[in-house]
Amino acid sequence: MSKTLRIATFNVNSVRSRMPVLERWLPSLKEAGAPVDLLFLQETKTVDADFPAAAFEAMGYTPYFCGEKSYNGVAVVARVPVEVRFGFQDGQDPDFPTRVAYAKTPEIAVLNTYVPQGKEITHPDYQVKKRFLERVRDFFDREAKPGMAFAWVGDLNVAPTEIDVTNPQNKKDHVCFHREIRDKFGWVVSWGLSDVFRAFHPEEGEYTFFDYRVKDALTRNIGWRIDHILANETLAKKARSCFVDRNPRSWEKPSDHTPLVADFNF
Repeated sequence: MSKTLRIATFNVNSVRSRMPVLERWLPSLKEAGAPVDLLFLQETKTVDADFPAAAFEAMGYTPYFCGEKSYNGVAVVARVPVEVRFGFQDGQDPDFPTRVAYAKTPEIAVLNTYVPQGKEITHPDYQVKKRFLERVRDFFDREAKPGMAFAWVGDLNVAPTEIDVTNPQNKKDHVCFHREIRDKFGWVVSWGLSDVFRAFHPEEGEYTFFDYRVKDALTRNIGWRIDHILANETLAKKARSCFVDRNPRSWEKPSDHTPLVADFNF
């Protein structure tokens, strides 16, 4: 008998600030009969001692987290048994434990990353971003075994195609849309991953990030699709649905991102 595993990725832009949103969103999906089994968070922006673990536990989840004050931070929030480790653990420096989390259950293995944004094409952080993506592909080579159901998820800070951003003609030199970074991202994905969202939604006008600085960005649908769920062939065959849940972005004190959710049958 098959069972459905629901995963979601969400850049919360401060997990403590976003707990009211999470405490509304996660129970609402459970009440609808489709709870999130594995939630992958980015930009938690809190040291581990201050992570709101008890709030997640009260909702029936076990959180695993690695963060730092005011910046970065990743977490895996699970209602199923899972093993989690942080960082690339590839012997290179920096290891990025607050940007990389790897989760494994009996059914699925998931790499959760908060890819560096890069600031500007001429900034040193842009080179860090490119190297980070190279290390992601190296991670696939080391960890994704044949036959394993494997996914790469998170705020990947790349809009892969022109339909993944509003007004692409104005974004050609942006660090999340420059031709070079899209080619680098495409090279990583070409390892053997497919875009689960696009398998179900080939249309334009679907975004996961709506900038605070753009007035009424959500209602005007001015955004970027930079949060992704990418699956290898073994996992992609099990995909049942994938969607952007825009509701949390419309609530009081939202993140500038909104969740991306996917269902897989095992």
